[in-house]
Amino acid sequence: MTSAKRGLFISLEGGEGAGKSSQAQALKALLEAKGFSVTVTREPAGCPLGQRVRELLSDPSLELNARSELFLFVAARAQHVAEVIRPALERGEVVICDRFDDSSIAYQGYGRGLSLDDVRLANRIATQGLVPDLTVLLDVPVETGLARKQGENAPDRIGQEGAEFHERVRQGYLAMAGEEPERFLVVDGTIPPEEITRTIWRRLEPLLLG
Repeated sequence: MTSAKRGLFISLEGGEGAGKSSQAQALKALLEAKGFSVTVTREPAGCPLGQRVRELLSDPSLELNARSELFLFVAARAQHVAEVIRPALERGEVVICDRFDDSSIAYQGYGRGLSLDDVRLANRIATQGLVPDLTVLLDVPVETGLARKQGENAPDRIGQEGAEFHERVRQGYLAMAGEEPERFLVVDGTIPPEEITRTIWRRLEPLLLG
């Protein structure tokens, strides 16, 4: 198989119902067809510890304050980086991660109102400075994203939040993208999925060749 020269790290971000999981699988298929070795993973459940953390976060009987929620996500992220992401990158693979550290800035920072500096510090400790080569933000209006989630399994703690919370998250993502245009690619998540994949590929292909 072909490998990216040093491994390439792609994160997919967006609000509820943005279509991240579908794009992760579409990109995986496209990359593998071109001979790349690919690891697809997700947060927080991308490793055994993360799966346990997800269970805690989904337990309605637990009362969690915003900082407790943040540290649970960060603990899962630290293990995920050490156990899954860095080893795959060291093997020269393309890693596609459904949510990464930007999600904590968006949800616990902009959404919950925690200090952005504190969230970023917690992320740096967890990731040891690992930053995605490309972050794709699938942007959809809050009403559209929440409507897409209707009828699925019972919403988790974050999914149960109201539209105002999710709008703060969306605006937080857009603010981050505006601050780091060299890393972020903002894509309209309401266009056809195949068009989204083509748009991502146009940005991704030069990174693979570089």
